[in-house]
Amino acid sequence: VQLVESGGGLVQAGGSLRLSCAASGRTFSSYYMGWFRQAPGKEREFVGAISRNGGSTLYADSVKGRFTISRDNAKNTVDLQMNSLKPEDTAVYYCAATYGSSRREYDYHYWGQGTQVTVSS
Repeated sequence: VQLVESGGGLVQAGGSLRLSCAASGRTFSSYYMGWFRQAPGKEREFVGAISRNGGSTLYADSVKGRFTISRDNAKNTVDLQMNSLKPEDTAVYYCAATYGSSRREYDYHYWGQGTQVTVSS
């Protein structure tokens, strides 16, 4: 599966941004989808993930209550709605696909190219 993220940009602290990840192929609904991010000088970290049918989600503690993941299997997309953004949310955001529930980067087999999110203070 090929993944392409979009929707990144510059936003002020407290603002909102919605990222989208479009997947190719007809088997999108068979993948568990995750979002990760990597800030400058830091390792890539888990943000959140969503189950194949969208009925279950996981979030990192740092974004819980502010970020929401959703997916549309008919459109082959997974979105990340980010509210109450903070400067520390600044990072390159990646969507990724795997076959089973996981927060671990190395469990994900397919990755997008990333989209930059910058939150100004």
